[in-house]
Amino acid sequence: MLLEVRNLTSSYGATQVLFGVDLSVDEGQVVALMGRNGMGKSTTIRAICGLNPVTAGSVGFAGTNISALAAYKCARLGLGLVPEGRRCFANLSVVENLLVAARPGPWTLADIHELFPILDQRARQMADTLSGGEQQMLAIGRALMTNPKLLVLDEATEGLAPVVRAHIWTALKTLRDRGQAILLVDKSLNEVMQIAGHCTILEKGRSVWSGPATGLTAGLQQRFLGV
Repeated sequence: MLLEVRNLTSSYGATQVLFGVDLSVDEGQVVALMGRNGMGKSTTIRAICGLNPVTAGSVGFAGTNISALAAYKCARLGLGLVPEGRRCFANLSVVENLLVAARPGPWTLADIHELFPILDQRARQMADTLSGGEQQMLAIGRALMTNPKLLVLDEATEGLAPVVRAHIWTALKTLRDRGQAILLVDKSLNEVMQIAGHCTILEKGRSVWSGPATGLTAGLQQRFLGV
């Protein structure tokens, strides 16, 4: 198992947010972490990637317990995070954003340009002058340049124009077809169901359902994901 999270708890200061999260991602698998707003999805992502403290339980990644590792050490082991809000380096150009993250592996600058041609066209442009959609593509490209074992995406299409969202979902399908392991959080249920093979649902900081995407019935969707 590439990622194995067991009974994960995490807090912001004295406020506990996660009360027992279990999820796993295998090599080449696409897993969707789902749930209504405020149920702990982003906190789970942050805890996995070393950005929030793990107060109990464990996070195993590529055979290593990373529960207490700093974020940069998690990244070095092969966790590639596309954070909510993109967080591109505003004072660097597009190509500098990509190259600063580069690590040896199959993903090269040419591969990123093939996946997102607009990044080649905008190569010398400063990151903070890009549109929101272009910045999201840059954030995904930057994570891929680390040549991650697991690509983690937190709300990768939120707030984007439909045409840009479609482009990003097409790119994610390409990544899946290349065998890239992906853990994603996204509210676009229809699109998620087209790419994810497995789903884990959170409610109030706990895992309440996990199984193949084909098993996520209308009743389960209404119970755990409906407004």
